[in-house]
Amino acid sequence: MNISREDAWKLLTEHVQTESLRRHCLAVEAAMRAYAKKYGEEEELWGICGLIHDFDYEEFPFYKNEHDLNIAEGHPFNGIKILKEKNYPPEIIEAILGHATYSGVPRKTQMAKCLYAVDELCGFVMALAHIRPDKLSGMTTESVERNLKKKGFAAKIDRGEIERGTSELGADRAEHINLVIGALQAISKELGF
Repeated sequence: MNISREDAWKLLTEHVQTESLRRHCLAVEAAMRAYAKKYGEEEELWGICGLIHDFDYEEFPFYKNEHDLNIAEGHPFNGIKILKEKNYPPEIIEAILGHATYSGVPRKTQMAKCLYAVDELCGFVMALAHIRPDKLSGMTTESVERNLKKKGFAAKIDRGEIERGTSELGADRAEHINLVIGALQAISKELGF
């Protein structure tokens, strides 16, 4: 792969201005690296996939259905055009398309399944960390599970996607949550905690 993490970070920071979205992308990068390590895959490649998965989100909001303007003009479709121009690997492009359920692109590869499985869960773990006195420190799978049941907490995070992602990955739910928590704890300073 001729794309470096530095190139990916530059791309992200050119297109993402909000600190919260940058931190989300860092969280997903960490979780993807943790899964790459677990599966014996290329950590740099998987990490870059996680880092840039939402790089076009601010500039090109996604459209949830065919009645919302032109779905092909939203996230991640415009970002994919940029990635192709910059010669990003096809497996990254396929995984990013697959993480958007409305793209119609099936998640066939382990990388694509992992990206989908960690995306919403990272958002949820980050939201939970914001309300905890110890932030990410000492967070448990049980506390994540307990708060997932609270519909009013982090209501914009799609619990259905967390469930489908875990199922598609074929992961044990507790192990999956634990891996994501551990990955985020390892970069807690970069995440602002």
